[in-house]
Amino acid sequence: MEPLIFFHTSWLHDMGINMTIVFNTFFVMLLLAALSFLATRNLQVYPGRIQNVMEVIVDGLHTLLIDTMGEHGKKFFPLIATLGLFILISNLIGIIPGFESPTANINTNLAMALVVFFSTHVVGVITHGFKYLKQFLGPVWWLIPLMLPIEIISHLSRPLSLTFRLFGNIAGEDIVLLVVLLLVPLIVPLPIMFLMIFTSVVQTLVFMLLAMMYIGGAMEEGH
Repeated sequence: MEPLIFFHTSWLHDMGINMTIVFNTFFVMLLLAALSFLATRNLQVYPGRIQNVMEVIVDGLHTLLIDTMGEHGKKFFPLIATLGLFILISNLIGIIPGFESPTANINTNLAMALVVFFSTHVVGVITHGFKYLKQFLGPVWWLIPLMLPIEIISHLSRPLSLTFRLFGNIAGEDIVLLVVLLLVPLIVPLPIMFLMIFTSVVQTLVFMLLAMMYIGGAMEEGH
């Protein structure tokens, strides 16, 4: 039995799959599912603590979406809010000893960035039809050989930007915290932890804002 387990573990490792990251990712998913269940299982006019906290968070995310995308962006709230909550919890969980931020792994971030990337272009085609593709060709036909490569590179750089920005910041924070804990394990890490909380929130907002801007841009009449 042990050789069989070792074989599967080795195979996953060879495939670049970090089982710690997989475990922490599922832990974040279950945590969010549990909080959602507890907050909505018995809705009250005068909410309890969990319902009150979740209402404040969801209302804040909704306000941010409306301010960024306008009223027509409401249909994308489930996507944006899910990404925001998952990224925030994933960022913060790395502060807890024994846990590793799922967003400190490039595969997790790439998966979310690809969801945003494909959602952007699907929304563009649904909104404008195949006229949406004209944005890649430039204003006049004789600019197509120049504009087409530029537009393709520009759009392909979006998921790369989302992936590496989040990965670099969160992975860097985790490494810094680990080094500080090893060198001075008592009081010095506290300011680092507060900085990590601040950066985790900022990186969550940056990912959400860019996702909303990309999707909102695909819906603009200019296309």
